[in-house]
Amino acid sequence: MYMKADPDEAWEKLRASRANPPGKASGGARRKTYAAALEQAEQMFRAAAVVGPATRPLQVFYGLSQAGRAIAAAAVDLKGEEWRLDGHGIKASGFDKPFPDIEIRTDPATSRSSFVRLSQLLDSPVWGKTPVRLEDVWDMLPVNLQYPLTDRNRHPALSTDDFSIHGRHPLLHVPVCDIPDWVIDNGSRETVNAFFAKYPGLAQHHEYVRQTPSPDGPPDFTRYANGGGELQVGWLMPQGQTLAEDRREHLHGLTRSHGRSRWFLPAIPPTGRQPHLLMAWWSVIYTLSMLARYEPAGWAGLISVDSNPHAVPIESLLKRAIDFLPALTLATVEEVSG
Repeated sequence: MYMKADPDEAWEKLRASRANPPGKASGGARRKTYAAALEQAEQMFRAAAVVGPATRPLQVFYGLSQAGRAIAAAAVDLKGEEWRLDGHGIKASGFDKPFPDIEIRTDPATSRSSFVRLSQLLDSPVWGKTPVRLEDVWDMLPVNLQYPLTDRNRHPALSTDDFSIHGRHPLLHVPVCDIPDWVIDNGSRETVNAFFAKYPGLAQHHEYVRQTPSPDGPPDFTRYANGGGELQVGWLMPQGQTLAEDRREHLHGLTRSHGRSRWFLPAIPPTGRQPHLLMAWWSVIYTLSMLARYEPAGWAGLISVDSNPHAVPIESLLKRAIDFLPALTLATVEEVSG
């Protein structure tokens, strides 16, 4: 389960970084953009915290968009004028469809737009004209684990950690947590393998703990009292890489960071690749902002807690966006400027 981030602490660290900007934001136009974009981002998020869900997605998205410009300004891998972002680079359509079925598309990989350029910087996929359903990206956000949009068989973000990695061992072993009940209830290795195949990091697994020593034995899940469960999973390490530091680094290559945990994410359907969590958040928040801006009557219906089952999940997501995105912005600045 995710742990709540401290947005005030994250904003303090981001504000402190402006006196001596990291990476390529150390001087010139990039330094000016880094400082101004972070100031606007923080003000947008502060404003979002004091309004209701009718307008909150607008402030959150434009705050995130400005944070993205600061990230690009600091990025050491963006040369010349590549750090300058132009346009959104992502589109939402199908607002006449049920909320979970709204379609998200991106600009092509040749675009210099915000979503595309940041996705490439963060080794995150873009998918062009092939639509991705909002529900598929919604389930990738750890904060949505308790808020499904439908009763379909979900593929949510699965948490793990590197706290138990120590000593020497030829295998990387970690618990894979928050596996949904529909997988556990089936209980077969075929179901587990098919489920894991949706996750690029888990598809590479070598073994998992079974109820019997037989390779055909059923998985040995540990169930949670409030639903779901976990499974101990192992990966082969490259030859000679047996130290705890090696295995921790290998796990980081299989997962994405969010809060204080590591997460296995399912692939974006058309690409076979897992997104960076900043870009998964971006996709969902952008879609909500477009609904609020261009479909105000429909948005009012979606956030009506008296009549719409999606209202509370949407409220929860927007509250947690204000909590988590500052820390995720800080982590991403550190990621690209090192």
